[in-house]
Amino acid sequence: MEPFQAKIVAAATGSTLTALTMTPFDVVKTRLQTQPPEPRLLFPKPPLNTCCQPTGTIGCVRNMSSLAARSLPAEIVCVWEAGMWKAERVNGPFDAARKVWMAEGARGLWKGVGTTLVIGVPSSTAYILTYDHLLRQVLPSIMSSPTFTPLVAGVAARSAITTLVSPLELIRTNLQSTPLSPGTPHTLRSVLTSIRTLTQTRGVFAMWRGLGATLWRDSTFSGFYWASYEAWKRNFQRRGHDGTWVTFVSGAISGTSAALLTSPFDVLKTRRQALIMSSTNYEMTRTLSLFLQVIRTEGPSALFAGLTPRIIKIAPACGIMISCFEGIGKLLSKPSSS
Repeated sequence: MEPFQAKIVAAATGSTLTALTMTPFDVVKTRLQTQPPEPRLLFPKPPLNTCCQPTGTIGCVRNMSSLAARSLPAEIVCVWEAGMWKAERVNGPFDAARKVWMAEGARGLWKGVGTTLVIGVPSSTAYILTYDHLLRQVLPSIMSSPTFTPLVAGVAARSAITTLVSPLELIRTNLQSTPLSPGTPHTLRSVLTSIRTLTQTRGVFAMWRGLGATLWRDSTFSGFYWASYEAWKRNFQRRGHDGTWVTFVSGAISGTSAALLTSPFDVLKTRRQALIMSSTNYEMTRTLSLFLQVIRTEGPSALFAGLTPRIIKIAPACGIMISCFEGIGKLLSKPSSS
């Protein structure tokens, strides 16, 4: 197989495998990042046994999500938030995964996987091939720094691909952040209806809102990741280590470090794309306004919401993707013996 064809197959294989195995972590991360903040109450809480439903018609059950209580459809858990009764919150990644599983089944944890495949396979394939071309063919004639070259190649490749797929990313974020409910039993249909309304009222370019925060996240992540990856791989090779495990470990370490660095951008991107569909206040969907609002009302820690599932996802995802690209690519591109 020709080297370029082998790289296409390797990249597509890696991105497909990553999308199929890592989507549940993405769903959990999105739910954590888009749930309302815990309120700073101005009024005292009502009595513990008070129910938010009409008196005498629906009972209250504590320590159970209303969505999870399929066998008890007439009972609901309520918490007091900012002067209003609301459904029970998710508390951490494992609690979020449990409640999604109980409320929506296994399919709920893979919600958006179709859109992820539509986005992920072509975009990841194009992204890594663009990076590889820039790194090996274009940039060496301009710069020779072993650190700066992969950084520039990563930023340029990711910026171009992210801009192209931004509308699909908007759909995926809203699909994963929307739980099932009696009013919206088919979340894909409801999200697509909202997209149509959004474009009719605010124009087609509304589909690219949130791109700024996405570029801050993805371009920064990509530049740091590739510079770190190449450095780790060189470091292993200088010590006489090589092979698939070196590729995997270098990718996983670099992905984890990049995830920690870019977590605030990831939270802002997810919040902004979720707000675009429902917010009537356009100013609150601007990245800077949203950043200041989060800091003021929730504190700096809110910028790291969903970090655990993101790292749990990114570390193996980066390792799998780069191992498939380099390992399968080398295997398929070996000349056949005649």
